Amino acid sequence: MVKLSKEISETIILEFGKEEFLRRISDPFFFQSFGCAVGFDWHSSGLTTTLTGALKEAISVEEHGIAVCGGKGRMSKKTLDELDEAGQIFSFSSDRIERLKYTSKIVAKVDNTAIQSGYQLYHHVFFVDEKGKWAVVQQGMNPANGYARRYHWLSDEVKSFVVEPHSAIVGDNVEKKVLNLTSVKSTETQKTITDVSREKPHKIQNMLQELHDRSCITLLDWINPSTKKLEADHLVMPRNIDWEAVRQLYDKQPENFEEVLMTNGVGPNTLRALALISNLIYGTEIDWKDPIKYSFSVGGKDGVPFPIDRQAYSNSTKFLKEAIENARIGKDEQVKALRRLGNLV
Repeated sequence: MVKLSKEISETIILEFGKEEFLRRISDPFFFQSFGCAVGFDWHSSGLTTTLTGALKEAISVEEHGIAVCGGKGRMSKKTLDELDEAGQIFSFSSDRIERLKYTSKIVAKVDNTAIQSGYQLYHHVFFVDEKGKWAVVQQGMNPANGYARRYHWLSDEVKSFVVEPHSAIVGDNVEKKVLNLTSVKSTETQKTITDVSREKPHKIQNMLQELHDRSCITLLDWINPSTKKLEADHLVMPRNIDWEAVRQLYDKQPENFEEVLMTNGVGPNTLRALALISNLIYGTEIDWKDPIKYSFSVGGKDGVPFPIDRQAYSNSTKFLKEAIENARIGKDEQVKALRRLGNLV
């Protein structure tokens, strides 16, 4: 997998450039096809960690002008140090390095906290080229049902970190209710959360107590009282939140939702409590629709979980087929890679 990943990546970088390589990595159709071509099962969430692991070993900062930082589990915690090292090699200014490190932190915070679907991140890989362009591929697991979910980001497509910033969100399961504070429909809630976060902690405590007194047990109670049996852990109304984080918010007086999100200690419970106050007391709209867009198998002929985007799929596999044919690999390896790609199609 490492050898094939290297040769195919080199071909793409040499023929189309580093930015195109990053764009392709952020494309769920290409990413899935790439993983299959180098030897992993098309339908497995393990493709994400295996392919990015192979790319990290195959792609060299000095040779290819792209750094691959982070990884699975404990490796993900090394992302910031590795971005420091890459920045030194690329001769980035300290400000640019800090901005990249901030980007790594906020994309993880968005997918773990601003979108609450029950998936906990365990994998985070940050691709960055010598111009500072970047792509992120990260993945979360839902411990309740065993499903995984992959998140794709691309620097050129991010206009705001907190308003519909993803290139793609990929998985096999559409959740019935998701607290999606990155939706454009939730922007008023973002503003109200920011306003509420500036209040004194005792006032926020009083507002939460008022909601608890209404006998609301979970967020599902106020989405739709008839759905109590569908209760999910990520939708349980928080009774214990980090009051030290609330005090930090009051001291900080954040100017926008992004600053709220990135305040130290503000996790899913605290943000969910502020969203609850915003919706129930101030009447702002929250988008509860799952923002997932693609399945790991890039769709199915039966339309589950989503219909195949045949044109996008065809373009990705054609592009990858040409890259394999032009790669400097043996005939047997080339045939096997093309056969695997053909089986996927």
